[in-house]
Amino acid sequence: MKLYYHNLSGHSHRARLFLSLLGIDYEPVFVDLMKGEHKSVSFLAMNPFGQVPVLVDGDTVIGDSNAILVYLAKVKARQDWSPEGPAEAAAVQRWLSVAAGEVAHGPAAARLVTVFGASLDAATAIKKAHALLTVADGELSARQWLAGTRPTIADVAFYSYVSAAPEGNVDLSGYPNVLLWLGRVEALQGFLAFDKTPVGLAA
Repeated sequence: MKLYYHNLSGHSHRARLFLSLLGIDYEPVFVDLMKGEHKSVSFLAMNPFGQVPVLVDGDTVIGDSNAILVYLAKVKARQDWSPEGPAEAAAVQRWLSVAAGEVAHGPAAARLVTVFGASLDAATAIKKAHALLTVADGELSARQWLAGTRPTIADVAFYSYVSAAPEGNVDLSGYPNVLLWLGRVEALQGFLAFDKTPVGLAA
């Protein structure tokens, strides 16, 4: 397997984290976003959207972080991480959708402003991040993991940008259950930390 990634991309970190949690050996291929390598002809042939990460496994090419999580769980037959039962699978899918929606438009967008200089409305992104964290903190008051009684790919998809939210000026101190959940993820065997940058509240 090869994983095309950037170390400061939270989407890339999702894939790298899950590969590490599963103990899968792979070849990392750094894509320099600052030099526009993700928009090169060769990269666009793998992912026409021009985004990292991209996983290449033989003839299979996957260009979406959540899809990579699903693929890895399926190919390794890890139903503990991606359950097959209808209710359990739906619970996981719910949080994958949140990761692609509310997380992307909240903490991820706020961080894009400070880390990558994106021309986005930081105040709106921060407001959306706090709305998301309020919901997540409430749900995590009743259980240890987002989608059930054990960690799943839902937790992997949610972790990276939430852990780095302070870099986007999103204060996590008011969300004790989220903070406890972050600690549980970080205590998992095979955990791989997300590279940090000294910006925002982390400056």
